[in-house]
Amino acid sequence: MIDQTYTQWLSALASPSPTPGGGGAAALMGAIGVSLGAMVGSLTAGKKKYADVEEEILQLTAQAKALSEKLQSMIEADAQAFLPLSDAYRMAADTPAGAAQKEEALQAALLGATEVPLAIAELCVEAAKLLQQFADKGSRLALSDAGCGAACCLAALESAKLNVYINLRLMKDEEKKQGYLRRLSKALQTGRQLTNAVSEAVERELMP
Repeated sequence: MIDQTYTQWLSALASPSPTPGGGGAAALMGAIGVSLGAMVGSLTAGKKKYADVEEEILQLTAQAKALSEKLQSMIEADAQAFLPLSDAYRMAADTPAGAAQKEEALQAALLGATEVPLAIAELCVEAAKLLQQFADKGSRLALSDAGCGAACCLAALESAKLNVYINLRLMKDEEKKQGYLRRLSKALQTGRQLTNAVSEAVERELMP
């Protein structure tokens, strides 16, 4: 899926096919966000004005590129995680035994379908941490790109949240559900704080 052109992927996103969907879109948006951070790093490295942060910028840029690749891989992972859930929805439930088997398959599939968008949310927090450093230390000529990256990561985080919620709504294992909610709450709190801080700092500096 990741090897498609962007026009092919967007066409698939707009189609009746359940994949790619919101989870894949969140992963792509997160990858775009952190790639903008890598762009800031690439525009900063080699500039005499930023020689004192050269090594740190190079490390941050490498981390951002690696994180972008991880988020891109989550596009396919999200599609694959949905397949067992889709299969479970289609199972017959016209007998007590069939209904029980369908419910068992559904509950098992919900775990994988929840893990992927939750992982996307957590990766977006890592992306936001990098973007904060790019905004602080990167070239001021690319400051707007750091801000745009933070906005993309926030959108990805909020989108991933909704994909976690829709699966948890059907999950019957209360212990697992609460564990997922705790992880998500931590990601949301940290990610929102970081991205908002970056956006506000960038806006203050760029405001004419």
